[in-house]
Amino acid sequence: MTDSADKPGDTPFRSATIYTGTVRATTRSFLYALGQDDEEMQRPHVGVFHTGGEMSPCNANLRDQAQHAKTGIYAAGGMPHECPVVSISDGLTMAHSGMRFSLVSRELIADSVEASVRGHQWDGIFAIGACDKNLPGLMMGILRCNVPGVFVHGGAALPGQAFGPDGRDLNVVDTYEAIGHVLAGTATPAELDATSRACLPTAGACAGQFTANTMGMVSEALGLAPIGSSMVPAVFSERAPLMRRTAAALMRAVMASRTGSGPLPRDIVTRKALENACAVVSATGGSTNAALHIPAIAHEAGIRFHLDDVAEVFARTPLVADLRPGGRYLARDVYYVGGAGVILKTLLAQGLLHGDVLTYTGRTLAEELAGCAEPDGRVVRRPGEPLSADGGVAVLKGNLCPDGALLKVAGLKTLVHRGPARVFECEEQAQAAVQALQYRPGDVLVIRNEGPKGSPGMREMLGITALLYGQGMGDQVALLTDGRFSGATRGLCIGYAGPEAAEGGPIAALRDGDMVAIDARPGVLSIQVELSEAQIAQRLAQRPPAARAPLGGVLEKYAATVRPAHQGAVTHSGAVTWLRDAS
Repeated sequence: MTDSADKPGDTPFRSATIYTGTVRATTRSFLYALGQDDEEMQRPHVGVFHTGGEMSPCNANLRDQAQHAKTGIYAAGGMPHECPVVSISDGLTMAHSGMRFSLVSRELIADSVEASVRGHQWDGIFAIGACDKNLPGLMMGILRCNVPGVFVHGGAALPGQAFGPDGRDLNVVDTYEAIGHVLAGTATPAELDATSRACLPTAGACAGQFTANTMGMVSEALGLAPIGSSMVPAVFSERAPLMRRTAAALMRAVMASRTGSGPLPRDIVTRKALENACAVVSATGGSTNAALHIPAIAHEAGIRFHLDDVAEVFARTPLVADLRPGGRYLARDVYYVGGAGVILKTLLAQGLLHGDVLTYTGRTLAEELAGCAEPDGRVVRRPGEPLSADGGVAVLKGNLCPDGALLKVAGLKTLVHRGPARVFECEEQAQAAVQALQYRPGDVLVIRNEGPKGSPGMREMLGITALLYGQGMGDQVALLTDGRFSGATRGLCIGYAGPEAAEGGPIAALRDGDMVAIDARPGVLSIQVELSEAQIAQRLAQRPPAARAPLGGVLEKYAATVRPAHQGAVTHSGAVTWLRDAS
C-alpha cells in the first residue's frame, strides 16, 4: 500500500489519519488483522454503536439488528466497525441501590461514543439503542462528535396477554401494580406470578409510551432517525431492511461530508428541532425523563435549552395520542396506524411543528413527513379533536421548586391536591413505609436526597408509584421527589424538583406535617409549601451537613461533575471540538 490513500485533489476521509503514511504501517497491520484488504481500508470507516447484550430484553436483539446495519454500510461503500457500549437496565436496577447507575450510564455511553469515534477517527456513526438511557446517550455522542450520524431505536416488545376472559394487553407496569394489589390483599400471589410471566413475552423495550419509546419518537422529531423507525416492534422482520436502508442513507451523508456538503448533526439539531422534540413528548403524554434528556442533547449541540424552554413548548402543545400509561394504547398500536410520523404530521398540519428543519437525509422534516398516513382518530386524534388542549407533561414552579419540577398530567383524574408532607430521606425509607401502608389518604409523600448529586445518580421511583396504584391509593396521595420517575409512572407524582436537597433546595426544609399545595391546572402549574421565605431560609440554615459514605469509582466522579436537573444533569462544560491528527 502506498503512503497516500487518496488521489491528488481528493479530500481524504478523517479515517485516512489512522492508516496513511510510513509511520502508520503498524496501524495497517491491525486493519489487515481485522480482515480488511487495501481497497476496504481506504473506504470510509463507520462505527456501529449498539447496546446489545443480555442486560435486559430491551437490548437482547440489538446485535442482530447491528449486523444488518453493517451489511448496509458495506454494500454502500463503507467499512463498518462494531462498537458495543455499556448499558444499565432500569428494569433490573429498580427499587435498590443499583438504580444510581442508570442515569450515570447515559454519560458513560456518550463518553464511549466520543472516545471510540475520536480515538479511531471514524467517519460516521450508526447508533442503535433500546433502553431508557441508551437512546439519549447515543444521540448525545453523535452530537458531541459531529460526524455524519444516524440513530435507530431498537424497538418495543410486543405486549403480553392477560389470563382470563378479558384478554387485555399486558406490559411490565401491570406487574409492578400487581405487587401493590397483593400487598393490599386485592390479588393473590398466584395472580401476580401469572402476570409476571405474561407481561413481557419478547425482546424489546417496554411497550408503553415510557422513556425508551418517548425518546425513540424524539429521535425522529430531531431529524436524527428515519421517519417511522421508532415504533417498528423489536422482533418484526421489517427491522432488517430498515437497518440496511438507513445504513445506505448514512453512507450518502458520509460521502457528502468529504466535499463539505450535506448536514452534520449540529446542523440538524437546532433550537427549532429541539422544540419539535418537546412537542412530540407533550403530544404523546411521554416520559418526564425527556425533559432531562432533551436539554442534555441540546448541551452537546452547543445550545442552551433548559427546563424553562421545554416548559414553553409543553404548554402550547395539545395531547393528541392516547398512549399508556395515561391512555389506552401501546407502541405496537402506533406502528399499525403508521408510526410516529403520523403524530409528527398532524402536529405539522396544526402549526405545532417546525417543518423547515433538516434531517440526516439532507431533506427537511416536512419533506420526510409528506408520505405519512393521516391520523386514525383513535390512537392518534385528528386535528381539532385533541384528548386535551394542553399537553400531557407539565412543568410546575413555586417556592418549593423554584427551578421547576415535572408532572405527567396525561390521564390524571385530579389536578389539584393539598395535604400534609410525609418526609422520607431516601427511597428505601419511602418504599418500606408504602409496603407497610404507613401513610394516609391526602398525604404528600416527599422523597428527598435522590437528586443528581444527592443520590448520586438520581434514582427513579416507579416501584413506589406502581405500588400506590396497586394499593388503590394512586389517586388519593401525591408524591414529590428530587429524584426521577419512570416514563411508566402515573398519578400525581412530581419529580426532578430543583434545586435538589443536596444543593440546599427548599425541599430540604420540609418537615412532617407541612402543608403542600399542588395545582397542575393549565395556566397555574404551581407547587407551594405553606411556609414563608424566612421560615424556609431559617430551616435550611439549621440543617446539618449531609453525611454520606465514601463513594469511590464512577459515582464519585459523577457527583463531583454533574449539573442540576433543569440543565439536563450533564457532566461537562459544553460542546467539544473535533480533534484530528494533522500530520
